Amino acid sequence: MTAPMTATMNPSDPPAANPRITRVVLFTDHDGLARFRDEPIELDQGTPASRLSALMASGGFQLRHSPVGFRSDFHCTTSPQWVFILRGVMEIGLRDGSFRRFGPGEHFYSNDLVPTGASFDAALHGHCSRQAGPEPLETLFVRG
Repeated sequence: MTAPMTATMNPSDPPAANPRITRVVLFTDHDGLARFRDEPIELDQGTPASRLSALMASGGFQLRHSPVGFRSDFHCTTSPQWVFILRGVMEIGLRDGSFRRFGPGEHFYSNDLVPTGASFDAALHGHCSRQAGPEPLETLFVRG
């Protein structure tokens, strides 16, 4: 039997800078096009052995299973939400032809809403998504 692992800190060690988690944000830019940007989330709460972010509000969650071959047309997010990849690979494509792939354990914050006062334009707005690779896609959506 192995001994349980415990976190220990040496009080004489200098405090480490607060670690960060990078939030990949899918957003609608001023020109109406969806783009990605990276934003840091400070982990400035908790203890030195277990750093935490500030508590973030959420409005519920959904799980989704997408079979091999799933793909969507271009669309906008209807409500800002975190997307966590549980299994498989999700590819998010943008109008400029670029894309990003997210695998198990990765996440992004989907916030590419139709601009205020505009109607969805299928030739301009949104992103498309698809399952990539040999296994089905399982995702967790957390409304934020």
